[in-house]
Amino acid sequence: MRPYELEPLPEHVRLPPETGTTFADNALGKARAVAAATGRSAIADDSGIEAAALRGAPGAWSARYAGEGATDEQNLGKLLEEVPDEADRRVAYVCAIAYVEPGGREEVVHGRCEGILAHEPRGTGGFGYDPAFIPDDYPDERTMAELTPGEKDAISHRGRAARALVEKLQPGSRRGRGGA
Repeated sequence: MRPYELEPLPEHVRLPPETGTTFADNALGKARAVAAATGRSAIADDSGIEAAALRGAPGAWSARYAGEGATDEQNLGKLLEEVPDEADRRVAYVCAIAYVEPGGREEVVHGRCEGILAHEPRGTGGFGYDPAFIPDDYPDERTMAELTPGEKDAISHRGRAARALVEKLQPGSRRGRGGA
């Protein structure tokens, strides 16, 4: 987020539950709660995976796709089970980052990383759905869990969203509306 300096969430601030139906709903809810509790500008994100064969599911429910308290392995297992081998296996990681000023400006940006769902998990890096996500950004068929951290950071949905937010907040940028 350079040139912006971020501070961690204060321990006394509790985030609201993710009850929205979109990544933007959840990110805005969290950022609004932090801005209200601290009296300072806040950013928050929500992200997950969308599968074409499932009309965008699991979407905003990615972290609890196999149920509340499900592990990464359980969520991934359910996704692999529900997308048939012969189905459209296109997937996308999606991230929404919300910026909220207390009592004022709100911005939401999105980042995407497109790919294909592997038929079985591979690799030990990353977390969540990474072992079955083959990004379109590289010519080989490595999963996100097989990429180096640098390779993954360069194409990640969160990184793309963060860069979009920095651009939007920059004074004088084409998309910005003044200082942060």
